[in-house]
Amino acid sequence: MVGVQADSEVEPGTLLVAAPTMFDENFRRTVVFVIDHRDEGTLGVVLNRPSEVPVGEVLPGWGSHVVEPESVFVGGPVEKKTALCLAALRTGEDASEFEGLIAVRGPVALVDLDADPDELVAKVRGMRVFAGYAGWDAGQLAAEINRGDWLIVPALPGDVLATPHRDLWAHVLRRQGLPTALLATHPGDLQLN
Repeated sequence: MVGVQADSEVEPGTLLVAAPTMFDENFRRTVVFVIDHRDEGTLGVVLNRPSEVPVGEVLPGWGSHVVEPESVFVGGPVEKKTALCLAALRTGEDASEFEGLIAVRGPVALVDLDADPDELVAKVRGMRVFAGYAGWDAGQLAAEINRGDWLIVPALPGDVLATPHRDLWAHVLRRQGLPTALLATHPGDLQLN
């Protein structure tokens, strides 16, 4: 009998929430939105790591079209000079009907940054730009899940637009119900406990 892969619940549009015991500085207390997941590997972006760099400095045409704060978010440690953009579409809009949008799941779409932002802005509730991404080779994410590094939870469309003023990591954990919600109270540094 073949066992179920640890990453079998991972699919585009799910969240990988770093376990409180994750101490890798790239991912400590992060929430990763999965954009693509296949046998060959997984790609996502960290949703809760804003930078101080305004989007307008690196992508002048897009700066005024992204949600507050209008800064680039650090999407992950891979290809930090690569920009990715996620959008949450307005109710009733379909990503497949527009050039420049690639559906991820539900109302969340990947935005082609070569597209005209003025043509997209009326169709979306908001957009966010990420520098770099989080990536895993075949089997790597499953091993990390088996080790207890990640919790797999459903995403809400608003997660991709969450402001840094809210602790997204704790918020996502709390909405999972007990016992998972209790992880949100983990101090991070046990010496502070």
